[in-house]
This record gives sequence, structure tokens and C-alpha cells, in this order.
Amino acid sequence: MVVAATAAMVALRGARTTASPALVFVLAVVAAGLVGGARAAVVTAIWAALALNLAFIHPYWTLKINALDDWVALAVFVVVAFVVALLVVAQADRRRTAEQRERELLALYNHLKEINAERERLADEATRIEVLEKVDEQRAALLRSVSHDLRTPLATIRAVASDIRDGTPYDDATRAELVASVCDEAERLDRIVANLLSYSRIEAGALQPDRQAVALEELVDECLRRLSNLFTTVRVQVDIPSDLPYIDGDYSQIDQLLTNLIENAARYAPMRSTLWIRARARDGMVEVRVSDEGIGVTSPERARVFEPFQRGEGGGVAGIGLALCRAIVEAHGGTIEVDQSVGGGATFVFTLPARNPAELS
Repeated sequence: MVVAATAAMVALRGARTTASPALVFVLAVVAAGLVGGARAAVVTAIWAALALNLAFIHPYWTLKINALDDWVALAVFVVVAFVVALLVVAQADRRRTAEQRERELLALYNHLKEINAERERLADEATRIEVLEKVDEQRAALLRSVSHDLRTPLATIRAVASDIRDGTPYDDATRAELVASVCDEAERLDRIVANLLSYSRIEAGALQPDRQAVALEELVDECLRRLSNLFTTVRVQVDIPSDLPYIDGDYSQIDQLLTNLIENAARYAPMRSTLWIRARARDGMVEVRVSDEGIGVTSPERARVFEPFQRGEGGGVAGIGLALCRAIVEAHGGTIEVDQSVGGGATFVFTLPARNPAELS
């Protein structure tokens, strides 16, 4: 560039001052610095100073300088050329450094994206494995429930049926007692199967209440009549005010809810103890309490007692009754919890929406 600029301007040097070729040479120094860095800029500045002296300062084609102004011009050119070269090189270095950092940041960003994608994949895989493990645990728990809770009433039914088939002689009272036992176990078996079927509806998200006006006192009486065989050694006390509002809910689901809670309380209640069923109206809801005087529910168990396939100490239920109770209550917009009864035992408290009196007219 220095040689080309010298060749192009040497023919016009008489018509121009020394400043014009100096500016062109400065451009050559800048270009050299941008392309080749500091060393190229310094070398180009030296060659430009020699070219300026030889071709454009009297006497031409010699290194001799006669005029003081020419000395000053050459010195100023050298200083300006070197300063510009260093500034350009520094700026170019900063630009290259910034570009390098940008490339490194981009590479780091892409690497982080890959890490996040891999982490999300691993998290999804871990979640899938956790879900599969939970499903396996529930399947195993269901099999245990079927093998124990279903076989227990079946064993009673089978034993009585075998005796009757074999013609074992029984008096009328014993025969009536055995037939009642078969009926009771068949009803118990029916309740367990109903719970299992209802739980499958919960899993499928199909547990939707068909709301109607439900008289709680009548429903409790029906549940107690159906479960009367469980109360041979337990007293049942019902405290339901006559002016209690109707419940706005699904009759069959609330029946299943009460049946599970009352049966659960009766099976935990010790002999000659009392089982309480109380109800009150509170803030547009009907609050129901089912209490027993059994072993109660410890604080650690209260957090998981409504989970499926969780058994309390000494429990014999199928492991889904309380989970089904919670699902029914929540489907109606209510709440359910368990607390310690006064004097020992467990108290299950649930709320259901009260029917608007205007809807009954």
C-alpha cells in the first residue's frame, strides 16, 4: 500500500503539500494495523516515514532534509502514525477479544442448553420411573388387599356353605346365626368391591356427584341398619338436630362415605365402648363427626391416613376406604380430617354443602 500510494502521488507532488501523502500513508498504517496487528502497523509506519522523506520532502530521493518545517512535518507524521497505529491495534485487539468472548459465551450458552435439556430429560425419566414405582406399589398393595380382605369374607362364606352342603346337623338357632353370618360377610364383600370400583372411578377422574337434597338423619339410620351386625358389642349414639338442613350432594356417594367411616370406627372400637355420630350446621355447611373410643390415630399417621392402601395399626380394611372418603368429600367441595377424640380414640370430621332452602320449594 505504501509503494502503491507513493507511485500514484509522486507525479502530483509539486501541486500538493506534504500533508496529502502523509494522510494517505496514515490510512495505510491503519489498514496494516487492522489486518496484521501491532507489528505490521509499526513496520508500515517506518516504511511510510521513509517514503514520505524520500519521495515528498526536498531534496527528493535522499534522506537529507534541509528545511526545518520538513523536519517538523516528518516528526509529526511519525508520531501521529505510531499513535494511530497503536490505537487502531488496541481497538482491533479489543474487538477480537470481544468477538472471542462472544463466541465463548455462545458456546457456553449452547453447552448450558444441552445440560438443561439433558437435566430435563433425566428429570422426566426420574418422574416416569417414580410414577411407575408408585403404580407398582399400588398394584402390589391392591393385590395384598384382594388376597386378604376379599378372601376373609369368602372363607367364612365357603366354610358355612360347605357345612350346609355336607349336611352338618345344626339346630335352628345355629343355622340362623350361620346364615346371618354369610349374609353379613356377603354384604361386607359387596362393600369392599364397591370401594374398589369407586376408587377406579377416582383414578379415571369420573367421580362426579349427582346432587340432590339428602336428609342426613335418614341416611345415618339406613347405614346403621345395614351395619347392625357390627354393633353387637358397641353402643351407637346419634346426635343430629331435627332442624339440620339437607345436604346438597350425591345420595349414593354420601352413603358410601358414611358407611366407610362408621364401619371403620366400629371395627376399631373396643368392646362396650361408644361410637358417636354428631352433626351440626356451620356457615352454609353441614359438619359431621364420627368418633370412636379405639386406639386413635397418631400424629404421624394423620398426614397419610387418607392415602390409598394405608392401614392404621391393627387395621383390617382394604386400604382405600378413607382415600375414597376424601375423594367424595372433595368432589362435593367439602373438607375431611381426623383428630383425637376426647378420652382417646379417633374422630373423623367432614363437611358437606347444605342445600339452599329456596331450592327445596
